[in-house]
Amino acid sequence: MQDLAEGVARFQRDVFPAKAELFAHLATHHTPHTLFIGCSDARVVPELLTGCEPGELFVIRTAGNLVPAYTPGADGVAASVEYAVTVLGVSDIVVCGHSACGAMTALVQSQDLSTAPAVADWLRLADASVARTAVPGDVTALVRQNVLAQLANLATHPSVARALAERKTTLHGWVYDIGTGRVEELSTAGSGPALAA
Repeated sequence: MQDLAEGVARFQRDVFPAKAELFAHLATHHTPHTLFIGCSDARVVPELLTGCEPGELFVIRTAGNLVPAYTPGADGVAASVEYAVTVLGVSDIVVCGHSACGAMTALVQSQDLSTAPAVADWLRLADASVARTAVPGDVTALVRQNVLAQLANLATHPSVARALAERKTTLHGWVYDIGTGRVEELSTAGSGPALAA
């Protein structure tokens, strides 16, 4: 906790004054351009990865960057997606998977999650991704397949389906390699060129 307190002190002393005008604007304006859905993994920091300033990304982080297909009822992920698309009017939605993902590794290795039942239940949302992965046991292949599956799940959300039909938003699938910094953009037909090497 001491590290966090020192970080807050540095932020208040160094960062906030240097960006005082930005924060004054953000105090009354919330207009992010992108909904970024990434993994909860502490090694994946959306703003650092994209070079974005505060206020530019609306971020949802879940274990395995999973987005449940739409179902009526209370759902924090669905509510956040709907808010980003309907209220904030984001023009882009990125689902970002990453190398060495603990969630995808657990699935590939069929790890015993009996002591973490909530995690086990959550990861069942990736069962279809596991079934569609052409190379069983390949974490990298599963990470890619999972990103594509989450893009498909996003399209089942009424707010996203409407925005896509009206060409108000675009979906993007990324895979971030932690060790190299490389970001690969995926297409529905497979992988595309790297965004950055």
